Amino acid sequence: MMSGGSQPVELLRPDSLAGVRIALSASESPDLARLGLMDTHFHLAMAEVTRSVLVAGGKLAYGGHLRPDGFTTYLVKELHRYSRQQREMRLCLAWTEHRTVEPATLKERTEDLGLFGEIVCLDPDGKPVAAQQGETIATFAADAAEQALTGMRRYVANQCQGLMVLGGKRTGFQGQLPGVIEEVLLFLEQGKPVYPAGGFGGTALEVVKAVCGPAAAWLPDAVGSVSDPRLADGIQRLGLAVAGRGWDALSNGLKPEENLRLAATNRPSEIAALISLGLGRRFTST
Repeated sequence: MMSGGSQPVELLRPDSLAGVRIALSASESPDLARLGLMDTHFHLAMAEVTRSVLVAGGKLAYGGHLRPDGFTTYLVKELHRYSRQQREMRLCLAWTEHRTVEPATLKERTEDLGLFGEIVCLDPDGKPVAAQQGETIATFAADAAEQALTGMRRYVANQCQGLMVLGGKRTGFQGQLPGVIEEVLLFLEQGKPVYPAGGFGGTALEVVKAVCGPAAAWLPDAVGSVSDPRLADGIQRLGLAVAGRGWDALSNGLKPEENLRLAATNRPSEIAALISLGLGRRFTST
């Protein structure tokens, strides 16, 4: 439900997203501290949007890594809480990610997922391959990492029907573009719905700004926020991709006023309700 003078909105009914896989693009936001928020708030929002898809019978995809301090571990915990044990989660590992993981560790993580999900290992071009059984590779050249990450993100875009966006790094990222921005561009390229929840800042808010500048005006730019030329390149590409179409460019089933709320709220329940509303309009008949 959503409050604040609006009409209440029910979350999606069970099985209303059957056969639909939604990608989650999320990483640490550099704006949490200046918004007075903590990682806990961010995690709660991830949990709510994850739950809303799973309860509605949908499936999820996430391109990440297997390190214990990442969002992958947190998402697996949520699967154990809400999953129907029908392999709802597809964890996609870029070539440069799974080739740095010991085979025993990869096997252990696969067993941890069990009936809750699956791990898909990808080659440098983003095509599924068998899990590597040979020696691991300690490091990769920057261009190899860029190719592998783009390949992984393109695979996710091809396999999923929509994209939910939270946070996103402006610096310290790998790849030719910030991950959130590159994934959004790939979904926009295919005309698939994108749901940028901008209330936690980060590059999700850069997406909002490209679509509708005034909707992101509530958070002034941080000093030096566009210091990486790859970020500047991504922002420029976003502007070209939306091409003055406004909210229609997102094709996400939400009305302008609803997208405005999604662009600013950091309340997990409201984020989940708005995304559910858009998904319901896009993928269900009622």
